Amino acid sequence: MSSPPPAPTQRRTLKHDTLGAIFLEESSDGSRIVRDPGRANRGLRWISRLIAGNERRALRHLQGLPGLPRLLAEGEGGTHQRSFIHGREMREGGITDPAYFGQARRLLNAIHRRGVAHNDLAKEANWLVDDAGAPALVDFQMAWMSPRRSRFFRLLCREDLRHLLKHKRTYFPERLTPIERRMLVRRSWLREAWFRTGKPVYRFVTRRLLKWEDNEGRGR
Repeated sequence: MSSPPPAPTQRRTLKHDTLGAIFLEESSDGSRIVRDPGRANRGLRWISRLIAGNERRALRHLQGLPGLPRLLAEGEGGTHQRSFIHGREMREGGITDPAYFGQARRLLNAIHRRGVAHNDLAKEANWLVDDAGAPALVDFQMAWMSPRRSRFFRLLCREDLRHLLKHKRTYFPERLTPIERRMLVRRSWLREAWFRTGKPVYRFVTRRLLKWEDNEGRGR
């Protein structure tokens, strides 16, 4: 991140909503994603900058891990540029090889060892299948960082894994191990509290006020 990227030869809007804009920029040295919270609605810019800044910090913690975007440049107010991952969303092409989920679990373990819980893995749109068929992850706006690996952090990591296993159950239910099946059955107090209190509020804010859909967010 020591030198600015070259000027883009082409810029395309991937997403523009109440919380800002995401662009795909292409230049002679490749493609990159630009997140600009300054394009958010005036009254929501503080929220947009907050979550964009959170994503920046998470990507700094995870810099160098394969299967994740690389943080390329940082600007004011949470604006940042990250590398573009070539591939497709899990929900677009589906998963044809069960080995994907073993690789995805190893990727998730590597993220957790860096002290980061993704915290938004229920969305298939955040799971990618790269051009080699390997897993990749995007959208770290809701990530939780805890270098000391607190008890709450470990609980969030467990929820990350449960969401991955839910996707595995969708595509390859016969490949779930007995331990994985037991993990899917056990529900943490965090999950129960979220569904009873946080989830209704989240749906009201995102669907009624912000006009989002749960699986929106195609910036890669």
